[in-house]
Amino acid sequence: MKLLKKLLCAVICIMTVLCCLSANADAAVLIKNMRLGNQTDGARIVLDMDKSVNYRVFLLNDPKRVVVDLADAEIKALQTKFSNQVVSQTRVGRMSGNDKRIVMELSRPATIKKAFIIAPQSGQGWRLVIDLVMATNQQFAGKIGNRYAMTNDTKFAPKEEKSSGGWFGFSSSDSKADANAKINRKRIVVLDPGHGGKDPGAIGAYGKTYEKNITLAMGRELKQILQKKGYIVYLTRDRDIFIPLRQRIKIAQKYRADLFMSLHADSAQNRSATGLSVYTLSDTASDKEAAALAERENKADIIGGIDLGGNTKEVNDILISLSQTDTRNKSSKYATYLVQEMAKSVKVLKNTHRFAGFAVLKAPDVPAVLLEMGYLSNRTEEANLKTQSYRKKLGEAAARAIDRYFKDPEIASN
Repeated sequence: MKLLKKLLCAVICIMTVLCCLSANADAAVLIKNMRLGNQTDGARIVLDMDKSVNYRVFLLNDPKRVVVDLADAEIKALQTKFSNQVVSQTRVGRMSGNDKRIVMELSRPATIKKAFIIAPQSGQGWRLVIDLVMATNQQFAGKIGNRYAMTNDTKFAPKEEKSSGGWFGFSSSDSKADANAKINRKRIVVLDPGHGGKDPGAIGAYGKTYEKNITLAMGRELKQILQKKGYIVYLTRDRDIFIPLRQRIKIAQKYRADLFMSLHADSAQNRSATGLSVYTLSDTASDKEAAALAERENKADIIGGIDLGGNTKEVNDILISLSQTDTRNKSSKYATYLVQEMAKSVKVLKNTHRFAGFAVLKAPDVPAVLLEMGYLSNRTEEANLKTQSYRKKLGEAAARAIDRYFKDPEIASN
């Protein structure tokens, strides 16, 4: 009898130990701490945990934010009142069952570079690490949604065959809807008639033609042509008013422009100079004439009472490098198409595609070109630019170039 009691006690002890081990194994992951730090090109987020976790990280818009979903997790007294150069604020929420969601709103566009788990080492426990890299608005927009989520276990990816639900409540049609929206959405073009108001711009050979009037007429003409093709088109100005150069950039960003085109007409001391040219951004001009032209155009801001052209080299370098690799490539691509189409219709300058530091081309997230339609200082070109038929010819060539640009495989996929 005593032996039986001892065996029974032993069995109970073993069962108790096994139950405890099983309960511990099944216990939710404890998120003990969250740390946020700056990196050269972005930010690093670190979650300290008592064991590994199944996660999913993705981007959402309006407002821009990074979402971290954690399966079967407990979060206790997590410090969320901090921010850095990318993250503005953080909040924690509960989802279905014991799943949790951490949302980090972004102060600037960023994309997820990588997300990974680090096993315990060097005295530290389990960690989930998320690296964010600063990006353009267009780069951010191209990575929004569940289809671009990063996860450490494919079984937690959304199931395409389900009509609703899915992991953390995502609809199965999310990725298809994202793709269709990208394909079907109308492209947005912002046209910028140069000068205006107290700033007349170049003055014609006869002293009666103002650049501000030519560019506005051209803007209205091109807007009608593009709208008939199905584009959404905005003008930075639709009347004779002065708008600071940087404000023109903000208008393009406000409308989330896919393309920005600034319209101008040049002048030169040599009255025989003729021909059209196209400019894209460079921190160094392609020649002395381009540098002088950019300096003359940028000084228009001083007319409005504020000199906004005095950025330091360091600021300009940051502005240019932030996203210009992608944006410049797109700008140059459109400039190439524009030069090709214009050359079929009107006279263009030698080395038609030029580079200069125009202020209106410095939006880091909007592909932009500046079109110099010809020389008002030349009587023939002045007369041409004053006629609706000639401006229509320019507009149709620009529209063909825009069609080619948005049909380009590299652009169409964005």
